[in-house]
Amino acid sequence: MRIVADSSRCAGAGQCVLTDPALFDQSEEDGIVIVLTPHPAAAQHDHARQAVRLCPSGALSLEKEAR
Repeated sequence: MRIVADSSRCAGAGQCVLTDPALFDQSEEDGIVIVLTPHPAAAQHDHARQAVRLCPSGALSLEKEAR
């Protein structure tokens, strides 16, 4: 799994950071999402999925890894 963030769509709501601060942060300048862990561990997959669902601007998505 790979977390993808579209910074041009991010509204800076911070729901992703609240979901898992080990995966996400926000820029201090404008609040735009920063993906700290683009390839989360298996134990974090549910948090990544929840962050995608909660993102009000649809800036986050998940890609499957090629095997």
